[in-house]
Amino acid sequence: MSPFLLTRTLPVDATDAALRADVLHGLTRHPKTLPPKWFYDAHGSELFEEITRLPEYYPTRAEREILIDRAGEIAAASGARTLIELGSGSSEKTRHLLDALPALHSYVPVDVSESALRGAAEALLASRPDLSVHALIADFTGGLALPATPGPRLIAFLGGTIGNLLPDERSVFLKSVRSLLSLGDGLLLGTDLVKDEEVLVAAYDDAAGVTAEFNKNVLRVVDRELGADFDPADFEHVALWDPEREWIEMRLRARAALTVKIPDLDLVVPFEAGEELRTEVSAKFRKEGVRAELAAAGLRLDRWWTDLADRFALSLATAV
Repeated sequence: MSPFLLTRTLPVDATDAALRADVLHGLTRHPKTLPPKWFYDAHGSELFEEITRLPEYYPTRAEREILIDRAGEIAAASGARTLIELGSGSSEKTRHLLDALPALHSYVPVDVSESALRGAAEALLASRPDLSVHALIADFTGGLALPATPGPRLIAFLGGTIGNLLPDERSVFLKSVRSLLSLGDGLLLGTDLVKDEEVLVAAYDDAAGVTAEFNKNVLRVVDRELGADFDPADFEHVALWDPEREWIEMRLRARAALTVKIPDLDLVVPFEAGEELRTEVSAKFRKEGVRAELAAAGLRLDRWWTDLADRFALSLATAV
């Protein structure tokens, strides 16, 4: 079996420090915000897995459809000998791509969760013992140093996660990705596409209320990790489509005036009745907009694949 290497580039206490900084900054500004990455403790991850199976939530199914139907084309177009996956998690979706790359030499999954990286590597190496796996415990939004691996290299950023970044953040992120690539290397990018408002809102406000529980989970994380006294029942889940910015916003709306204490930060946070806390932005894209954002970062859009219903796209861009 080829070696499995694990490199930690994040300090052990980095997650705690980042949560403290995000909560302090986000809850003392107006309007109040918290980043969506704090949904995902163990319970939040289970809720999101449940969301991906809901009839209203199409992105995961649509992206999987493309990966299954087009993996061979993606592999041939990229010619990759190294696959680097940002925010790899369980690496489950990527298996379709890995299976289409029999000549792949190296796989570099990048995630903040050591347990997710170890679990994914163990499962993957059981079926691909010839593959070199070098996992990185890292935050890909904070700058990334990649191990030396053979080219061409393909960076995969799937799931439409780029939509959680605001436009200026996307620009910085795409330029940072370009800085990791040599000429001829590529970026495989998953983007959710603009569509009817009804379809979009339903995907983030399902009838069973699972997304509402997922949204409120950020409050439970702050309670547990920082000793806060948020009561999720004091807030209602809100999902809104912004047609100007072409993104969905998830918010938590205070049902009545209240005050939240966060002892670990020596912070008291007042909420007015009806005041909203933004917890996620999920931008939706059009092909020409994706092309322009990639070009501004020094990447050329070469290939574009969508599911049969044109709900989601995978694009292959090359470093130029």
